[in-house]
Amino acid sequence: MKTIYEFTVKDRKGNPVSLKEYANEVLLIVNTATKCGFTPTYADLEKLYEKYHAQGFEILDFPCNQFAQQAPGTDESIHQFCKLNYGTKFPQFKKIKVNGDDAEPLYKFLKEQKGFAGWDETHPIYPVLDKILSKEDPDYKNKPDIKWNFTKFLINKKGQVVKRFEPTEKIEHVAAEIEKLLKE
Repeated sequence: MKTIYEFTVKDRKGNPVSLKEYANEVLLIVNTATKCGFTPTYADLEKLYEKYHAQGFEILDFPCNQFAQQAPGTDESIHQFCKLNYGTKFPQFKKIKVNGDDAEPLYKFLKEQKGFAGWDETHPIYPVLDKILSKEDPDYKNKPDIKWNFTKFLINKKGQVVKRFEPTEKIEHVAAEIEKLLKE
């Protein structure tokens, strides 16, 4: 069975990083943006990181500008924004594409493993997203593509994708799943 450890990505300075470096850790892989309605999620992610990092948890942050150009700027300016505004300490990688032919291979794999997980329709941003996405593609819910910024993939200590969380998912649900994997 293929795992995320077979992939190499680039850190924000362009250096190759083998995901084997994260073997035996629980990972949350997230596509992010600095000018999005979900950008305050950075604060939630940092809280998760601070709470679980010492127990073998890591967040891998991949800025992505594919959704309404909400991640403008250079890799370094995005990094500085996150540090200054949200105090982030988790690893941030080079800006990537998560959908389309030129999507990062890691993201092609993630989407093959876990398709669209569905919205929390009680979230206040849900109606706006659904309207935008339905206009572009009425069948969008049946496709595995990343729908928006702050989609999260949870990876177990063996490098397997175990869960996908859409941006509207409550952070408490994500935390509960992280805790389960850390105990395995």
